[in-house]
Amino acid sequence: MGWWRIGTDTLAGSSFVLSPLAETVASLKTLHAAAASHPGERAWLGRHLPAYRERLAAEPLDALLVRAAIGPTWNADFLTPTPLGDRERSFEEEVGAVLATGPADAVDQLAVAIGGPVPEPLRSARDLPERLAGVLGWVWRETVRPEWARRRRILEADVLARTAMLSRGGWAAALDELSPGRTRWLGDGRLQVNTRDYPPRSVDGGRLLFVPVTPATGWVSWEGTERYAIVYPCAGVLADTAGPRVPEALGALLGTARAGVLVRLGTPLSTSQLVALTGQGLGSVGRHLKVLLDAGLVRRGRAGRSVLYEWTEAGAVLVAAQGDPRPAPVRARKG
Repeated sequence: MGWWRIGTDTLAGSSFVLSPLAETVASLKTLHAAAASHPGERAWLGRHLPAYRERLAAEPLDALLVRAAIGPTWNADFLTPTPLGDRERSFEEEVGAVLATGPADAVDQLAVAIGGPVPEPLRSARDLPERLAGVLGWVWRETVRPEWARRRRILEADVLARTAMLSRGGWAAALDELSPGRTRWLGDGRLQVNTRDYPPRSVDGGRLLFVPVTPATGWVSWEGTERYAIVYPCAGVLADTAGPRVPEALGALLGTARAGVLVRLGTPLSTSQLVALTGQGLGSVGRHLKVLLDAGLVRRGRAGRSVLYEWTEAGAVLVAAQGDPRPAPVRARKG
């Protein structure tokens, strides 16, 4: 596994950052994989995958570049520059880091991502940074920017929920839930950042950034010894923010917002996930859960450090009596 050693000063100075470029890179990776991890992502792929494939078919060198930059175990560094973190920047500002890469450096970074020699015609190309920035610009304009306001609300809800989690359970609890199965607080100042067999890295003295994205993917990056970033899939993912249909009678009985929380709990969810999925505030979700718990409609249990809520038999019967609003299950994507 890959892990970083993090001092108390670095952890105390860390922060959450929203990045339009990271969101765009994550979306590019989803288009490249052409695999959905949930219904919202499937619908998004259905709308944009044909045009993306047409775009690459018209530029075969771009298609080859994307395949090389998204390596089997490592992304080319100029695809995933580390955010500055001092303030939220626009996509146009952030993509400047891609364009600032020297052509020779780009080839070297592709070799690392590929894990071997860079094939022609990539090796001889002198405009790889410009080409990659062009692909990212297309993904941003065509697939991300039209719904950036909605995605941004999901990302903000995730940050809000994780900030509240910090106040309740400290960094160990927050980091364990950051990207389940990948990130984990190991103790003694050690944070597992992925499951790859990479050598440990000390981030003491640098700035640590946590960057949520809505697609179900993530990565780590760093800029020298100054900045380090952990990009992680937020709790809300690219879900349909309308969520399951709330039956009219159930909404009249419980209130639309509370019923909206209940109908989502056919599978266990944490408070932070409910905040991100519903767009409701943490306090509102907490109050709804308390009422549902007191009424015996949901129960809570613990999975590791996470507290998860799900229907009781009474809750399942109540929802089923109105017609089951849950979407069909989606097979999880490996990797």
